[in-house]
Amino acid sequence: MAGSTNVRPRRQDTEPMKIKSVSPILSVTDLAQSIDFYRHVLGFDLAWSWGEPPNIAAVCRDSVEIMLIQRADAKPAGASHISLVVSGIDDFYSALIDSGVTVVVPIGDRPYGMRDFRISDPSGNGLSFGQVIADGSEA
Repeated sequence: MAGSTNVRPRRQDTEPMKIKSVSPILSVTDLAQSIDFYRHVLGFDLAWSWGEPPNIAAVCRDSVEIMLIQRADAKPAGASHISLVVSGIDDFYSALIDSGVTVVVPIGDRPYGMRDFRISDPSGNGLSFGQVIADGSEA
């Protein structure tokens, strides 16, 4: 049959799909360096790595997983930007400053109701960290 997609109709007695989580995949130029940054600077744990030598890995912190994939041919490397909603942002920001992380956008209260800042990982991927503030004017 021309144009057939072989898609079966959904059974009427089943629950609709629910999305339980999302794991962004960031292209990196040096997987070992990136794992070190996420673990020792940002406080993530290495969940797993795959390949010999490893070319993909996942780092986790609390209920968040970020996958890192080494792609020498990624054009451009580090073109992604993710936002993480956190609590305890001021202490976390201070710890990053103390560790020498370069801040792209300094911490501040934004008119859209977040207190946030932005850094980059070693491959140039943007990482924004934000905490919801009650009325958009106070931390």
